[in-house]
Amino acid sequence: MTVVKECAMGARVSGFLQRCRESRRLVLVIVAIALLLDNMLLTTVVPIIPEFLYDIRHPNETRLRDHPPPVTTPEPPDTASLEFLDLTTAPYDLLGNLTTLSPSQERKRRRHKDLIEETVAVGMMFASKAFVQLLSNPIVGPLTHKIGYSIPMFTGFVIMFLSTLIFAFGRSYSVLFLARALQGIGSSCSSVSGMGMLAERYPDDKERGNAMGIALGGLALGVLIGPPFGGVMYEFVGKSAPFLVLSALALGDGLLQLLMLQPAVVLQESDPPSLKALVMDPYIIVAAGAITFANMGIAMLEPSLPIWMMDTMDADRWQQGVTFLPASISYLIGTNLFGPLGHRMGRWLASLIGLVVIGICLMCIPLASNINHLIVPNAGLGFAIGMVDSSMMPELGYLVDIRHTAVYGSVYAIGDVAFCLGFAVGPALSGTLVNTIGFEWMLFGIAILNFLYAPLMYLLRSPPTKEEMKSLVMGEKSSVRYVTYQNEEEDE
Repeated sequence: MTVVKECAMGARVSGFLQRCRESRRLVLVIVAIALLLDNMLLTTVVPIIPEFLYDIRHPNETRLRDHPPPVTTPEPPDTASLEFLDLTTAPYDLLGNLTTLSPSQERKRRRHKDLIEETVAVGMMFASKAFVQLLSNPIVGPLTHKIGYSIPMFTGFVIMFLSTLIFAFGRSYSVLFLARALQGIGSSCSSVSGMGMLAERYPDDKERGNAMGIALGGLALGVLIGPPFGGVMYEFVGKSAPFLVLSALALGDGLLQLLMLQPAVVLQESDPPSLKALVMDPYIIVAAGAITFANMGIAMLEPSLPIWMMDTMDADRWQQGVTFLPASISYLIGTNLFGPLGHRMGRWLASLIGLVVIGICLMCIPLASNINHLIVPNAGLGFAIGMVDSSMMPELGYLVDIRHTAVYGSVYAIGDVAFCLGFAVGPALSGTLVNTIGFEWMLFGIAILNFLYAPLMYLLRSPPTKEEMKSLVMGEKSSVRYVTYQNEEEDE
């Protein structure tokens, strides 16, 4: 009797697991969690790395900041001993008068100079993840056509787990750089496989838009939680703590994937479109370009805004993390709102409006004189980026459906390349641009690029389908044959 009950219980559990594995909603939850953790790791480092690297390179100044010496005014030197005066450190000029810069002001001036120089190193580290992801996507996309989505998805978890542990225990620039670059491979596997899996499970265009809006909401939640989580944990617990918490969460996500997705090789039934054919499609390139330009501005802000705040507002660690909070909250709202709304109003129009709003918000950020002034432009920036991302990601799947074959690995590799291009070029250029033209003009420049790109969204209003393209080609061939026949008759 006991054996029968155990068998019945086992059958019920097995049946429950099988229903879960076939559930589209569970796949959506797994993809959303993977994107959430990936982007939590992406943004947790934003308030940590600049100050951590500065503290490593300036240990004496760190001790001075934690235990400032008493402020005293030194006695002026004896004019008879001026020849022995050390002009590099003394606060007096050759006449024995105080110079215009006090020791604290001189330290602040040197700190300003060091922070501007550090923007380049921090920008290169932040960009390394996107550059590696950029190189990995053209490999991961076609690979999903051969082995399916589940194995690359699980591989992304494993790589992300390793990257998180390296971040937790890394104590030098080179080790942290390696961790950031390694995360790029894991992100490529998770993003391309996750989006392709959703596009396959949700063939209806409207449902697909809603599902991708929810998945991007997971991404937005990671971006939302990451900076304040990293800043507060670093300030009050230590550098390793936030990464150890993330590694534990990633381990849970990996176990969920093992149990529900059961990673295995799955062959595609239909022939996928070639990566070259998709790259040569102008409508896909226009949609991907919108993702790039929309995200380039926030990518430039990630390494430069915390340092600019340290320099101009003397912001604390937690303030540097919290400053991205309005953008993250509004991005979460924008992605969930414009998943279904973009389909209704036209995704091209939602993206056009989003690019214009992004440009306006970027031009407002340098006008801020304290952290409160950053709330409105950052919130508008996040909302507008959510409009573009939640409209163009399902648009890529729709373009493949109507113009190519409904196999999605390669097109979402292109979409992820577009996303990574913004996050590679942005941080890599931000340090150099801040050094050469300044923080303000850097943001004005990327704002102008968004304004110029926005009108191209009109091309996506009614892209021609595969049948229309064939009809057009056949009509052109018929016209050529007719003209050739007419010419031959005239010659006769």
